[in-house]
Amino acid sequence: MSELTHFNAAGQAHMVDVGAKQDTQRVAVAEGWIRMQPETLARIRQGDHKKGDVLGIARVAGIMAAKKTAELIPLCHPLALTRVDIELVAQDEPAAVHCRASIETFGKTGVEMEALTAVQIALLTIYDMCKAVDRGMSMVDIRLVEKRGGKSGHWQRAPEDD
Repeated sequence: MSELTHFNAAGQAHMVDVGAKQDTQRVAVAEGWIRMQPETLARIRQGDHKKGDVLGIARVAGIMAAKKTAELIPLCHPLALTRVDIELVAQDEPAAVHCRASIETFGKTGVEMEALTAVQIALLTIYDMCKAVDRGMSMVDIRLVEKRGGKSGHWQRAPEDD
């Protein structure tokens, strides 16, 4: 296993120096679910929620979160993202919304944190918009699915990790 990179020789936290790294195409995909009561999912699907289009607003929130990740995670580098795609899909069994965030850039460091942040904030937005009718919603299995680019190359979650 590699060493933790966000600590210097004295054990103090620091921002990793990526200045000498090569610019490469970087891609990361993350996913997660928010489980809820079937009635809550029905309201989301019907679009009659009094706060508006739940999934549309959650999609925009996920995009905004990816762009602001460096402001939220102290040691992340600010990145110029070239693509942010947030997919939200309602599913019946169990009643849930699945979020998949795909993020890309061309740069010196990866976009895994941006993808994970986008998923978390999109799901939190769904929670915020629906908490008046379902406080028991749960965000589960938020994880990195795939990353490409850079020195470490391509990594993909094994199917048995599902």
